[in-house]
Amino acid sequence: MPVELTATKSATALPIHFVTKGRIEEAGLAPDVVEWAKANGFTGQPGRVLLLPGPRGAAGALLGISAGSEGHAPLISGALGKELPEGDWHFAAQPADPALALLGAVLGGYRFTRYSGKPGNAVRLAVPEGVDAGRVRRIAEGVFLARDLVNTPTGDLGPAQLEEAVRTLGAAHDAEVRSIIGDALIAENFPMIHAVGRASTEAPRLIDLRWGRDDAPKVTLVGKGVCFDTGGLDIKPASGMLIMKKDMGGAANVLGLASMIMAARMNVRLRVLIPAVENAIAGNAFRPGDVLKSRKGPTVEIGNTDAEGRLVLADALALGDEEEPAIMIDMATLTGAARVAVGPDLAPYYANDEGLAAAIEEAGRQAADPVWRMPLWAAYDEKLSSKIADMNNVTTDGFAGSITAALFLQRFVEKAKAWAHFDIFAWNPAARPHGPAGGEAQAIRALETLLAKRYS
Repeated sequence: MPVELTATKSATALPIHFVTKGRIEEAGLAPDVVEWAKANGFTGQPGRVLLLPGPRGAAGALLGISAGSEGHAPLISGALGKELPEGDWHFAAQPADPALALLGAVLGGYRFTRYSGKPGNAVRLAVPEGVDAGRVRRIAEGVFLARDLVNTPTGDLGPAQLEEAVRTLGAAHDAEVRSIIGDALIAENFPMIHAVGRASTEAPRLIDLRWGRDDAPKVTLVGKGVCFDTGGLDIKPASGMLIMKKDMGGAANVLGLASMIMAARMNVRLRVLIPAVENAIAGNAFRPGDVLKSRKGPTVEIGNTDAEGRLVLADALALGDEEEPAIMIDMATLTGAARVAVGPDLAPYYANDEGLAAAIEEAGRQAADPVWRMPLWAAYDEKLSSKIADMNNVTTDGFAGSITAALFLQRFVEKAKAWAHFDIFAWNPAARPHGPAGGEAQAIRALETLLAKRYS
């Protein structure tokens, strides 16, 4: 882990002082420190780190923070993971939320160095009193797994390599992993997963991880694993394909969450379902106007081959639903409409259970992992109608694209006690204190908080 956590403060550990923007005189700093800060234009700007000089290098550091606690604000300490020089450090005073401050510092130290670059400085940070360092590490490791998977190009992370990542995670926690590959998908009744992925040189597959006692509450996670999306025959423009390596961000995020759940030994029977495909173009690609039969039975007319994620998710959701889990959650980089609606910071979600929705909202606030509930507006369901099949995979008017995608998925969820669908971005367009530009984990820290409360 880039930022190492130490159980005790070493004798040489340097202090980190938190300074609220515009309130440097109220931070309890020595007069010479205040004078140094002002001379360097430091007023507590959120995310700014100012090193304090000493006879043999730094004598401490100031970190600017905001007065509020909304959104990702408690993770502003991520700037420490990026900017502190090597050495031992500690918080000079207890932050408002010491666990989130510590987690932010760890998350901010992340680097993706598989192809180039160097790891960050060897920063050792003392764990504040009362903070569960083990949980901080588990959460950070899950976030880093999700980021690493999203950041890896498709040439090194196609469906087969994604399966290998699941098997590696499963082996680390004694989980059972099964995969249904290629034409076996037809034999085992996953026709839409097969149709979407059959044009690729790498066979489509459904990856199925199971962990935990059979008699424990069933929690099922479903992640969209489209390892690259050309758009199919309704091909995307070149600009639209530039970051399509991240179209398996749903799979990456559920694997990050699964890592947290298993490492914490939660009292659940966990199942992770990942339809892993590449939406490629070849003579056998599925076409606009084709009618596909789903695992659940209803037929789907293809209005657009670039709306493929909901097709593979539908077959996987239908499988998960057959077990009647207590909670089923799917995550997918599903629609551009979701980005238009809420931008890259928020993780929009839909839920068919008020209790689950309320728990997600509260957990998002506690974890500084912002989410936003969207409506399953039933009146729009008829927009998915087809003249020749039971439904279409898209609407014709282009309105409410994220909502109608969620309504499409809801048709394949019937027996689960509670279901939520997350239409995430899984990407930071620009660097933030707690994470660089590139692949990102969204909503899984909130979901870990929810599940830990229910099943620890």
